[in-house]
Amino acid sequence: MIPQTKNWLRANGDRPVAAKPFSSLSSYKAIKHHQTLAKTLGIPNPFYRSTEGMTDKLTLIDGKPVLNFAWCDYLGLSQHPEMIAAANEATSRYGTTLSASRMVSGDTPMHRELEAEIARTIGVEAALAFVSGHAANVSTIGTLMNSDDLIVHDEFVHNSAVVGMRLSGAETRSFKHNRLDALENILRTERTKYRNVMVVIEGLYSTEGDLPDLARIVEIKERYGAWLMVDDAHGCGVLGATGRGLAEHCGVDGSKVDIWMGTLSKAYASCGGYIAGNTELIDLLRYAAPGFVFSVGLPPSMTAAALTALRIIQREPERVQRLHHNSKLFFDGAHARGLDTGRAAGIAMLPIMVGLTGRAAKTVARVLERGVNASFIMYPGVPMNAARLRFFLSSELTEADINLALDVTKEELSR
Repeated sequence: MIPQTKNWLRANGDRPVAAKPFSSLSSYKAIKHHQTLAKTLGIPNPFYRSTEGMTDKLTLIDGKPVLNFAWCDYLGLSQHPEMIAAANEATSRYGTTLSASRMVSGDTPMHRELEAEIARTIGVEAALAFVSGHAANVSTIGTLMNSDDLIVHDEFVHNSAVVGMRLSGAETRSFKHNRLDALENILRTERTKYRNVMVVIEGLYSTEGDLPDLARIVEIKERYGAWLMVDDAHGCGVLGATGRGLAEHCGVDGSKVDIWMGTLSKAYASCGGYIAGNTELIDLLRYAAPGFVFSVGLPPSMTAAALTALRIIQREPERVQRLHHNSKLFFDGAHARGLDTGRAAGIAMLPIMVGLTGRAAKTVARVLERGVNASFIMYPGVPMNAARLRFFLSSELTEADINLALDVTKEELSR
């Protein structure tokens, strides 16, 4: 007989006990509570809006064209004729899917070309393309680390890194955002207690819009014998004079970072993610990372699109320069209007800080009514009472577009 350690079930002999409904879960109740509260306050749901079509920088929502600041199409490539042609050609040649894991079904020459191009762009030996950026982080951390190890991470790293840490079973320590003295203090006191140590940071932080001091972090991790993993999902294609990412922006050799993670769904206008580093790392993940070994390979159309995007960016670095120019226009314009951009460095992703969740939710709805589509970010994605509107900039926006978005936001926040 199995001893009863918790009185979860009512004793009823051999009769089956009905499972509780999912609605009994605390997470479900919390969701319904917030939905009811928003309805009471007259706040429309700011999530899961249906996009009915795209025309250049505009998107159709409820049949109305609005300026789109909610997509991470940083370089305006999602509708580029070459991208669409490459995706269509790959589908015609290889079909819609690989149908199984690349380990068992094989892959196409494009998959290998894409991985080689990613590695060359970053300045490392090899790369591996995953069908999901989230899975790339989860699987990599979960594969490399275990209960004998320590992971030290910035408090604002992405959920995918946090889930990977939990999967790994490693001990974890967080440090205050970009407080590198705190990072060094943890390594100084804890390093010798563990077999392996991994430091996890982001390139361009997805809710703050700021950057780490990569050169100093590299120096710290080398002094204490730790691996460094950089989630450059919002930095690849964006940071640096030619869009090669955080390493180029900071003037650091890409090979100084042990593990690079990036996404193919933002600046590269495709889908999936990648891990890049030395050959040993990629060989290990190719045969041991569950999110790669047990997942279908990246569809041919998305592989071709990502490869085409990398080549367009190399050929047209002026796209990156236009993005940086537009980012500065938005950053300077926000400050001129008295809008708070928080910690943002002023590149590609800029928050407008609001504070109270209800006020931010109402503002994002009113801004949308006036033709500007921004993102609504609230707790737990950011700290409590630090809700904000998030604006993703694009190389294809005009100065008039940016001024309109800022004027509308300023007016609605002043109501």
